[in-house]
Amino acid sequence: MQKHIPTVANTDSLDWKDLAVPTIIDRVTTKVKPGSIVLFHNAAKNTPAALPQILEKLIADGYKIVPVSELIYKENFSVDVSGRQIPNTVSTGSID
Repeated sequence: MQKHIPTVANTDSLDWKDLAVPTIIDRVTTKVKPGSIVLFHNAAKNTPAALPQILEKLIADGYKIVPVSELIYKENFSVDVSGRQIPNTVSTGSID
C-alpha cells in the first residue's frame, strides 16, 4: 500500500475564480517565498496563459521550480496548526 503524505499549499493563485491573467501573475509572484507550494487548478480558464509568465518571473527572481516531493519531509515530522511540516527532533540519549 502506498503511503500518502499530507501537503498544504501556502500560496493560492485563486485561478478558479477566473481572475484575469495579470491578476493571477501578480497574486502568485508577490506572495511566493522560498519553500512555497503554489496551488493551481487544472480546469481554471486563465492558468494556461498565466503559468509561463509566472514561471519566467520566478526563475528570473532566482527561484528553482521543483516537485513537491523535494520540499516535504517524508518521515519523522509532525504538522502544526498552520499546516507546516516540522521535523521531529531525535534525541541521541546523551546529556551534555
